[in-house]
Amino acid sequence: MSQVVASTSPPPKETQVQVQESWHAMTPEQAFETLELAKEVTDKGLSKAQVQQRLAQFGANELTTSEGKSPLMRFLDQFHNVLIYVLIGAGVMTAALQHWIDAGVIFAVVLVNAIIGFIQEGKAENALKAIRQMLSSNAIVLRDGKHLTIKAANLVPGDIVLLQSGDKVPADIRLFKVKGLQVQEAALTGESLAISKDTLAVNEQAVLGDRLSMAYSGTIITHGQGTGVVVATGMSTQIGHISALVANVDNVTTPLLKQMAQFGHWLTLGILVIAAINFVFGVLVHGYSMTDMFLASVSLAVAAIPEGLPAIMTITLAIGVQRMAKRNAIIRKLPAVETLGAVSVICSDKTGTLTRNEMTLSSIACYQQGFSLSGAGYDPHGDVFLENSTVPLQLEQYPVLQQALQAAVLCNDASLSQEDSQWCVSGDPMEGALLTAGMKSGLDLDFEAKAFPRTDFIPFESEHKFMASLHHSHHGQAFIYLKGAPEKVLEMCESQLSTTGESPVDKAYWLKQIEYLAQQGQRVLAIAVKQVEQEQRELDFEHVEQGMVMLALFGLIDPPREEAIAAVARCTKAGIQVKMITGDHGITALAIAKQLKLANSSQVLTGQELDTLDDESLAYQVLNIDVFARVTPEHKLRLVRLLQEQGLIVAMTGDGVNDAPALKRADVGTAMGQNGTEAAKEAAEMVLADDNFASISHAVEQGRTVYDNIKKAIIFILPTNGGEALIVLAAVLLGFTQLPMTPVQILWVNMITAVTLALSLAFEPSEKSVMQRPPRNAADPLLSGYLLWRIGFVSLILMLGTFGLFLWEQAQGHGINLARTVAVNTLVMFEIFYLFSARYISAPVLNWRGLTGNYYVLIAIAVLVVFQLLFTYSSPMQTLFGTTDISLAMWGRIILVSSSVLVLVELEKYLIRRFASHAWQKRHLS
Repeated sequence: MSQVVASTSPPPKETQVQVQESWHAMTPEQAFETLELAKEVTDKGLSKAQVQQRLAQFGANELTTSEGKSPLMRFLDQFHNVLIYVLIGAGVMTAALQHWIDAGVIFAVVLVNAIIGFIQEGKAENALKAIRQMLSSNAIVLRDGKHLTIKAANLVPGDIVLLQSGDKVPADIRLFKVKGLQVQEAALTGESLAISKDTLAVNEQAVLGDRLSMAYSGTIITHGQGTGVVVATGMSTQIGHISALVANVDNVTTPLLKQMAQFGHWLTLGILVIAAINFVFGVLVHGYSMTDMFLASVSLAVAAIPEGLPAIMTITLAIGVQRMAKRNAIIRKLPAVETLGAVSVICSDKTGTLTRNEMTLSSIACYQQGFSLSGAGYDPHGDVFLENSTVPLQLEQYPVLQQALQAAVLCNDASLSQEDSQWCVSGDPMEGALLTAGMKSGLDLDFEAKAFPRTDFIPFESEHKFMASLHHSHHGQAFIYLKGAPEKVLEMCESQLSTTGESPVDKAYWLKQIEYLAQQGQRVLAIAVKQVEQEQRELDFEHVEQGMVMLALFGLIDPPREEAIAAVARCTKAGIQVKMITGDHGITALAIAKQLKLANSSQVLTGQELDTLDDESLAYQVLNIDVFARVTPEHKLRLVRLLQEQGLIVAMTGDGVNDAPALKRADVGTAMGQNGTEAAKEAAEMVLADDNFASISHAVEQGRTVYDNIKKAIIFILPTNGGEALIVLAAVLLGFTQLPMTPVQILWVNMITAVTLALSLAFEPSEKSVMQRPPRNAADPLLSGYLLWRIGFVSLILMLGTFGLFLWEQAQGHGINLARTVAVNTLVMFEIFYLFSARYISAPVLNWRGLTGNYYVLIAIAVLVVFQLLFTYSSPMQTLFGTTDISLAMWGRIILVSSSVLVLVELEKYLIRRFASHAWQKRHLS
């Protein structure tokens, strides 16, 4: 047998792979010969012995996956993060200080983060399970001369399979007999319309959507019947190939996680170095005991570690998830929220995302007259216009157009219905578009059907490429209406109808119109009529082979969504490239690209052309070309990879199983919620509930806002830690035997301000300029040099003010507990005033919107003030934290000193805006 397996030594059944892939280029006879099948198999099918032998050789018709990590290992992996190590270290040190409550909170944060990550990662692994569920469960086969219904898992290469409307194709099948067979292959090819199949061999290099002699596993039979021979099962099918691609694609780490890992490394190193210097300095210079200096260094480390930061990050991301959900973008993996904010390229599928996935009759060409129609989809609201006119026409004034539209609604097997204010088509989408056009022109579909009842018809079949129907009026007239492929209909026409009456058919004119409509990316149908004797009650091929009268050409297209056009413009303004990657034809893709106003809508690169380019050549092309057509899953995966290798952050949209590998590889895989397959949804980080590209642009806006808010939270939290660390460091350097704040007081400040003030920044609304700036460079550090300056500047202000008031109170003869109470409250009040400045990194905040634009800030301040009063005056808290009552005059000094941070930071912002160059501000502040 010439069919071979992947290795010389027989592997287990589930890994057997049939490597023959050019079945579409063979004639049915060649396919049978290659499968070593006798001629009588087409009549009788395989014998029981042949089935057993082939099942043993090739294994079950099932998809397999490699074993993933165990649940325990996946859970432990969640702790493999430098920030988590720092947090654990903070918890250990806190526990060493016997502050069990705070230690418990820290460890709880670590555990919750791990559990969330574990659950999300588990969901991602369901992508392969979803692909397996696409396989058919049963199949009708011919075996030993009998038609049997068997489990699809028991199919083997060589089985004869019968297909009929409604079936899910159970394996990859080479067709050798078809009757009107149409297959919906959108899940594999991305092409929206069902494909008419035939039995002829095609070019070996033909892309998947052009292999008309094949029916592929997981696709749906929408019309007609067919018979074919199984040529590939299990992992050797096209869907199995895609399953293997998904399994072998590595998930990409998000920019934020990369940046936080880098930030965590530097933060850890800095804390350890400063703590060590502090320890050595105290022991060698001031002669402190090693025990005292160890405790002081622990205090320094506790002060420097931002315990609440991971929790604030998680909560900020979660708030972003909620906001996106309100705009129809459902986030499945939490870090994807922030990744959206860094997206620099969106690779979008065409059908259903950029377009409506509803065919629309856009143009009508009668002889020497052209017409256009407004409206989109199956909604019959719209008008018909004479070409280049803006005034709706009256159908009665254009008899040829009226007759063409009447023919279109009568020679039609579809139906329109309205469900929950949505218009839906039952039947062929193009026929549904013709009915919609008839209603737009003023025709009553029910009246036309009753006025010209159908008495016989010839159904559409791919062999003859037309449909015809015979109708009789109640006035003794009989007509044959015919619609189909324009070249075929034109061959059957001897004359044409125009405003001047009937004349010999002008084939040159019609061919020119066909070419023009096709160049606009429209699918072209021709409509013709023939009047016959009233007595004729049957319709046969001989009645339509000649004598037909050409009426019109119809140009149909799946139009772009209006909101998608606006969203593309919005993305372009935000510096985001939008690229269309579709399985549809190049001409159609270019026509839609022009309407969407993509940056480069004049060039298209097809799948066949992609195969001729090496990675270096394609890497250049992929940056400059925005339209890719007739692409395979491998092509999509390759395009995403090449964009990523050039430092771009890529969002990829898709709805079919063919999109799953690229969705998994992309930085933000985006699946369609309404028409998307489960395989696509499970491989994606985000699901669009409305299948609308506009929802992606809204999600990008929220992603940028989330990143801004995380950055604001960081530059708010770190000065607190920096100020505390400087206070401890200054006390040691100046030889103080008692620190201005105890470790437990430092932990109080860190935790209480994190869960109130810092948390309020997670609710910050989007800044006005968020979609008017280019995407940030994902390779840039989380904190720019300017932000590090800001952190250091504010830390110094906090340290000087807090340490100054501590020294002042001691100089007035007050005890250590009162001086520490003043120091802690001064630090907290500093943070309250600094919170307002932190709302905007560079914009002024001393205005009504700046002070009141986020009411969560005001709530957080009110809550914190209550907690600080309890901290200061409550007896249990005084016992726990070593605080004491302070006077109203002391509060006055605290507020006066702490408010200086607001004035000084706003002054610094003003000087930056006033004197820094525009280029510097763009580089450091955006």
